[in-house]
Amino acid sequence: MDQDKVLVEKLIKLNRVAKVVKGGRRFSFSALVVVGDQKGTVGYGFGKANDVSEAIRKGMDKAKGNMIKVPLKNNSIPHEVLAEFKSARIVMKPAAPGTGVIAGGAVRAVMDAVGIHDILSKSLGSKNSINIVKAIFNGLEQIMDAKKVATDRGKTIKDMWG
Repeated sequence: MDQDKVLVEKLIKLNRVAKVVKGGRRFSFSALVVVGDQKGTVGYGFGKANDVSEAIRKGMDKAKGNMIKVPLKNNSIPHEVLAEFKSARIVMKPAAPGTGVIAGGAVRAVMDAVGIHDILSKSLGSKNSINIVKAIFNGLEQIMDAKKVATDRGKTIKDMWG
């Protein structure tokens, strides 16, 4: 990825975990982070460390390492998507310009990082933010690009959609 792109970094969840040892409690932190360029590229990362800033940094590094490209259409997605990861399910529908991001917590952060401004979404099943983010990414990977579908079928975009 080019270093000249400005990346938006969003912290979705920061979790403090306590391990009880002989001298008392030992705390460690885990951070779920989303990174995107607001032009259709996004990635997520999960970092763990004994310090908050180190956990966030590790999450950022992992997020930058596994970025995906999402085809956008008019600041929304081109078609409806239903995706799941374990028991977390997410429904994403394209929305008319000016609708805004109708989504909760983790979904809103991911959509902001991708650059989607108009979308309707609903998170179903699990409330676990890690699984919800993984379900969102499964859904974003399912989105088909019109140009790619047309060339795979050996047709022009005009032949397929008029």
